[in-house]
Amino acid sequence: MNEDKLRDYLKWVTGDLAQTRQRLRELETAQQEPIAIVAMGCRFPGGVQSPEQLWELLAGGGDALGGFPDDRGWDLGALFDDDPDRSGTTYTRVGGFLDGVADFDAELFGVSPREALAMDPQQRLLLETAWETFERAGLDPKRLRGSATGVFIGTNGQEYLNLLTRAEENVEGYLGTGNAASVVSGRISYTFGLEGPALTVDTACSASLVALHLAATALRRGECSLAVAGGATVMSTPGVFVEFARQRGLAPDGRCKAFSDNADGTGWGEGVGLLLLERLSDAQRHGHPILAVVKGSAVNQDGASNGLTAPNGPAQQRVIRAALSAAGVAATEVDAVEAHGTGTALGDPIEAQALLATYGQGREPGRPLWLGSIKSNIGHTQAAAGVAGIMKMVLAMRAGALPATLHVSRPSSHVDWSGGAVELLTEHRPWPAAEHPRRAGVSSFGISGTNAHIILEEAPAAEPAEVHRAVLPVAPRPVSAHSAAALDAQVAAVRALDADPVDVGFALATTRAQFDLRAVLLGEALVRGEVREGRSAMLFTGQGAQRAGMGRRLYGAFPVFAASYDAVCDRIDGLREADDLDQTRWTQPALFAFEVAVFRLLESWGLTPDFLLGHSIGELAAAHVACGISTGRAGLWRRVAV
Repeated sequence: MNEDKLRDYLKWVTGDLAQTRQRLRELETAQQEPIAIVAMGCRFPGGVQSPEQLWELLAGGGDALGGFPDDRGWDLGALFDDDPDRSGTTYTRVGGFLDGVADFDAELFGVSPREALAMDPQQRLLLETAWETFERAGLDPKRLRGSATGVFIGTNGQEYLNLLTRAEENVEGYLGTGNAASVVSGRISYTFGLEGPALTVDTACSASLVALHLAATALRRGECSLAVAGGATVMSTPGVFVEFARQRGLAPDGRCKAFSDNADGTGWGEGVGLLLLERLSDAQRHGHPILAVVKGSAVNQDGASNGLTAPNGPAQQRVIRAALSAAGVAATEVDAVEAHGTGTALGDPIEAQALLATYGQGREPGRPLWLGSIKSNIGHTQAAAGVAGIMKMVLAMRAGALPATLHVSRPSSHVDWSGGAVELLTEHRPWPAAEHPRRAGVSSFGISGTNAHIILEEAPAAEPAEVHRAVLPVAPRPVSAHSAAALDAQVAAVRALDADPVDVGFALATTRAQFDLRAVLLGEALVRGEVREGRSAMLFTGQGAQRAGMGRRLYGAFPVFAASYDAVCDRIDGLREADDLDQTRWTQPALFAFEVAVFRLLESWGLTPDFLLGHSIGELAAAHVACGISTGRAGLWRRVAV
């Protein structure tokens, strides 16, 4: 090989290595990118139907537990017995139950009554909660069809089939899909037409955090662009109460006394919680709301520990350290941990010691790790427990406050609290801003031995946006629904909102799915209507409608408007600099530019008329945009009228 060839070869190798290093850097950056939580939806005990209601419960120190439901066909007369050895009974008479689990708007989701009856209530509630979660992000659920959106759902049991085998109704043909674990996630993907990965995860009580971990990984790997992650548990039978009563694992009063000296067992609950996730850079680029970010996560297993169902302290320490490493933050930079904290005399001390060993070391005086558990408010919601903890800490970060853990007589004497700076949240306390962003860890441990830990961080500060508010005598608030009953419910919900009517009206008009039954609230007045087939027209006005500054805000807010306006101005010398729009020589071209740009903006939103009309210069504007209509509207030019 001569010298020139060798030199060329070395240049090629050097360039190839540089490209390889760049690709590796990009891959490493992508694997570490924070994941934004852009929306949340939930159903929890105590009538909680939204994140706002959940925070109201937590901030007020609410206890959402109550008596067993009487609408599920359970034989409550034979279910209870104070004797823990009495087969088929439970000595606990209290739990955290969801209201109205039999309610379901089947028509909205294209489900027949027979199929709806065969569907596990967990599937039904997940569909409803997913719809609400999408809308909370400002996304029309119907427009997600065909998108690379993934679904990752935690579950821990499908008991509903046991009831259906004794039901009088014939639901054969729907039993499989209505009760299969795989369909818990697949049903959401099918109904909304989502084409990203769909996984159902069963690691018992850690399932929803494992689902979140998998969703974050899939987003970073580019396997999906959005991801729904969370978990659901609805107890179709009281079997879990009976089983744990035999093991004497239940608190007699049904309440989780997390890390308390009087801890005497867990208290079962149920719930549904979903998060909508997106890569942080994508969420910022799309302008989606960012509630908090997932900085890092980890999952591991107890392995051959001291029992199949017993917690393992060293494994918990390992999963915490792995999550911190993935997040790239030190343990001392985390302010609080939402613990697994089930209220058992065995599990809580083991968990507390693991937290003391990991988070409790090397902290500044007066800045302990604050420790709490949402299970003291709503019970152990099983496959939804982890996501309930995530939602609690996201809401706490945004409120700048840490809710109290209930039912604590005093911190457990089985824990050596002097071994580190960890303190139990026995009262509601402020969470002030510090030199680092607010951060929290969230733990969940499954009865199978699968552990998960998530590191959350408050949302990055957003650039302040210029807001131009309309000044209206009465702000219209539009609502829509697919049935009269649903429309009535929507109207009642909007009337009950304590928010600025302009903000509410804007959100309803721009971030909600639209159905054929419509209503508009104008103050206390209500106007109803229904979408009917018909044709539309647009009228372009003539001279006299001009005003100085018209279109300035549209130009700054919408690139489509600006591009169209610029295209006209580029062809008319002096139009940009014109300072007297009342001179006809400038009035007419200015109106032409403005009207064409408005049409292009409306066109970009899907608003295209069947007819165009114009007067004076408006006639020319109408003729101009008619020529630009797609071939699907050929002949529109002939419909332009003066």
